[in-house]
Amino acid sequence: METIPETMHAWAVADPVPGGGVRVERVERVVPAPGPRQLLVQVEACGVCRTDLHLAEGDLPPHRERCVPGHEVVGHIVAEGSQVAGYARGDRVGVAWLGGTCGECGYCRRGAENLCPHSTYTGWDVDGGYAPYLTVNAAYAYRLPSSPPAAELAPLLCAGIIGYRALKRAELPRGGRLGIYGFGASAHLTAQIAMAQGATVHVLTRSAEARKLALDLGCASAAGSHDAPPEPLDSAILFAPAGDLVPTALEALAPGGTLAIAGIHLSAIPRLDYAKHLFQERSVRSVTANTRQDGRELFDLLERVRIRVRTQPYPMAHADLALTDLAADRVNGAAVLVP
Repeated sequence: METIPETMHAWAVADPVPGGGVRVERVERVVPAPGPRQLLVQVEACGVCRTDLHLAEGDLPPHRERCVPGHEVVGHIVAEGSQVAGYARGDRVGVAWLGGTCGECGYCRRGAENLCPHSTYTGWDVDGGYAPYLTVNAAYAYRLPSSPPAAELAPLLCAGIIGYRALKRAELPRGGRLGIYGFGASAHLTAQIAMAQGATVHVLTRSAEARKLALDLGCASAAGSHDAPPEPLDSAILFAPAGDLVPTALEALAPGGTLAIAGIHLSAIPRLDYAKHLFQERSVRSVTANTRQDGRELFDLLERVRIRVRTQPYPMAHADLALTDLAADRVNGAAVLVP
């Protein structure tokens, strides 16, 4: 039986101030004991999400003081609560952004648990995976295959799931033309899913390295963020947290096109011109968290569709560097922390 230590070193958000840069610090924490319906998971890898950066920079108000971020966690079960069934120690699981819902409100009953007003989130309301151990409600964990490397699976648990939901919200017609604004962890996965489903994908991003990656993955074109794509778009997804790209993306849409905004945080949107940006039944849709069904659909899809997960690993001890590199656009693909 595996020996579980009493304490551990973890990273916690340290009173972030908007515009003050990345604020995280290493702290010593007690290794949590799982509650009756929880699993205790030893972390194999944890992806670094832009939401973690928004928390660390103060753009996203913390829900809990000194919370440990991280919600793209791959690990194995080392202990379980008294009311957990269907899991065994040693099983590999994933811990994602959505950590809990009430299960009783109208949103939960109609399958829109991502809108539950009592929802809780890993790394925001409860401690996440920037640590050797974390707990998760067993009903919100994902069963994962044992063979793929943990670093490749980790980004799928948020970047993959949110990108998949954003693609659904964008209502891309079969064989349609998709524009992707920003090309980081989520976007590079979403582009591959869209192309596997027959889409033509055009990438618009400020990073030259990201444009190169887009072309390497098979995207039809890659240009600057504010450039016009080579053809009108049936749908677009905005992954960059830049509100000034909303008018740009809307102007690139063909009549009837839809823009989905995938981030939890977005800077101010400039004034829109109705005739230029919204007329001819163009639509703007937000993406709010995800449902567990989104995750299950994605992992089912990935059993049939092979995608390349581009990762940039960092030791867990250098989580602050990973966040700083993400803020400076020095991460090409997905940053992943490895203990």
